[in-house]
Amino acid sequence: MGTALIYDEEMTNYKLLWVDPACKIEVPERLTVSYEALVESGLADRCMSIPVREATDADILLVHSEDYLDAVKTTPYKTLEELKEFTLQFGDVYFHPNIYHCAKLAAGAALQLVDSVLTGKMRNGMALVRPPGHHSMCSAASGFCVFNNVAIAAKYAKQKYGVKRVLIVDWDIHHGQGVQYCFEDDPSVLYFSWHRYEHQKYWPHLRESDFDIVGKEKGAGFNINVPWNKVGMQNSDYLSVFFHILLPVAYEFSPDLVLVCAGFDSGIGDPEGKMCATPDIFAHLTHLLMNLAGGKVCAVLEGGYNLTSLAQSVCQTVQTLLGDPVPRPSNLDGPCKSALESLHCVRSAHRRYWSSIRHAADLPSCEISTKHIKLAEDKLDKEEEEKSAEEEVWPQPPKRVPSAIRTAVVLPEGVACPDRCKCLMSAEDPDPLIANKFRENFLKDADDSDALTTLSSLIALAERMEKNEICSGLALVRDISMAIMCVIQHTAAALSNRVLVVCVGDGKVPSHGTDDGKTLVVQFSSKKSEEQKCKYYIPVCLKKGCQDASGFMQAVLGLLLPLGYEYDPSLVLLVKMPDSGLCDTVWKQLIGLLQGLAQGHTLVLMQDVERACVGPTASSLLGDAAPSLGQLHAPLPEDVEAVESLRHRLKADWKLLQTTAPETRGADEH
Repeated sequence: MGTALIYDEEMTNYKLLWVDPACKIEVPERLTVSYEALVESGLADRCMSIPVREATDADILLVHSEDYLDAVKTTPYKTLEELKEFTLQFGDVYFHPNIYHCAKLAAGAALQLVDSVLTGKMRNGMALVRPPGHHSMCSAASGFCVFNNVAIAAKYAKQKYGVKRVLIVDWDIHHGQGVQYCFEDDPSVLYFSWHRYEHQKYWPHLRESDFDIVGKEKGAGFNINVPWNKVGMQNSDYLSVFFHILLPVAYEFSPDLVLVCAGFDSGIGDPEGKMCATPDIFAHLTHLLMNLAGGKVCAVLEGGYNLTSLAQSVCQTVQTLLGDPVPRPSNLDGPCKSALESLHCVRSAHRRYWSSIRHAADLPSCEISTKHIKLAEDKLDKEEEEKSAEEEVWPQPPKRVPSAIRTAVVLPEGVACPDRCKCLMSAEDPDPLIANKFRENFLKDADDSDALTTLSSLIALAERMEKNEICSGLALVRDISMAIMCVIQHTAAALSNRVLVVCVGDGKVPSHGTDDGKTLVVQFSSKKSEEQKCKYYIPVCLKKGCQDASGFMQAVLGLLLPLGYEYDPSLVLLVKMPDSGLCDTVWKQLIGLLQGLAQGHTLVLMQDVERACVGPTASSLLGDAAPSLGQLHAPLPEDVEAVESLRHRLKADWKLLQTTAPETRGADEH
């Protein structure tokens, strides 16, 4: 199973034939630069090319009216003047004699992608299409969109494959009102959109794009709008919304398929979005979705009008779908006040529908509410527009070089090396200096040759991970505490290294290095630990320890991931204590999510009695998507209270834990 790439040059064969300032940015080069960047980077060759087909009338009629389809069918035969007149019926769109053909190909490409993934031929994929789709409505073209590609794909997946629940993630910078209208009363489709809104001043200027429009009737709660009321949103703002809104709700919803309206006008340099999120953020957004729905993720191109930023962002997305480790997260200085206001309002509006965010703060009663805030003075607005109009300059995204070995293991005799893993053989005679150091610091019995051999192999594995010769590792050890201390002391000796230690289970975790910030320890257990004020040692006490999937995942998404991303470690040391109670499926989800950190450099330590867990662990380290957890029940009230209390205590030190704006009126913006 690989990654599908769907592209056909035919979709570049239409363009604007008259002068229209609103439409001049939608050019054929949007498609060609995206595809050429994938070819030049070698990513296209690593994907499986899937041929495009035209969507049939029956496909299109899943979403659009017969009258509208019949009207679009006439466009190939219209004169230029007739096309201009036809276009005037709709908003911010243009027609061309070849656009009907291209629109059928765009919708058909989305369906080919869904076919490839849902039949199991491909793990995931991306369709580079034009025209885009998410604005088009049942009986109207809109915003460069003729047919609603992703909405058609969602209906098709439900009809043909019996898919029960579809998650649509729309990270385009415009609100996909066409998708919202299509599914606003449908609880089988969860639609999430963030979009530039500016209190309804930004296109499409709809009241229905605000945070309190949550869906209708049975679909109430299944429509999530996150309005951006300022330009200049950055990586921290996007990740905060994923951590505190989208991911908790998505895991509770438990989709069978994830469709992405992949618009890259939300990236830096785009003339439409005017946001400051760098192209590498799309690697992280993609990665965070890839354990949902068993990894069945289909991305379909929408907007993106800065050709440099667009091409870079497409490459970041496809490279992540291919399974390459994501780059270190960049520019994470916490969400801005305006983003926190939107985050607060959305969580408040949806908490009645989703148990995972039921603890959200009340809707603000004062004017920080995005619904009630007064527009800024014209002078301030003008200054902000002028500032955002300045040409953005940003560095090339970091080169992502996969390790020669994806996963290596250190295993005791008698344990078979999992498929696709490299088994590190221990040196018979460890370096005498290192051997003496181990004996002095760790080994109670100077003649314990087995322990010495294991520790030597462990350090060899860590060193090769540090050099990026090996991406991830797994070791079965006899004494977990000793192994943790050994890895931490060795890794943290380098000035630039930081280690995130994530421990599941009740065992004692050494806190070496937490005082100076070289190590951040997060431990999940059922035992209350003595209150510690250290910023870098964080005990998370859950009533049933790690046995309750809902409470554990709430803590992982709302606490661990924000902490991990802000800390930005060079190594993740993931420790599974004996009798942790964590089931294989949740364990695999945890491994998958943590691989978004430290360029995928994750070292898993387990006690040698955990031999049955070697296979599932290696599978996740190798990049296999975790099985779905199913629809999660409400977390235990005690766990919700414990996690929230901890988050409130820590949010002053860790900005990505914030979910509400500071109460002080003069807080700085980006």
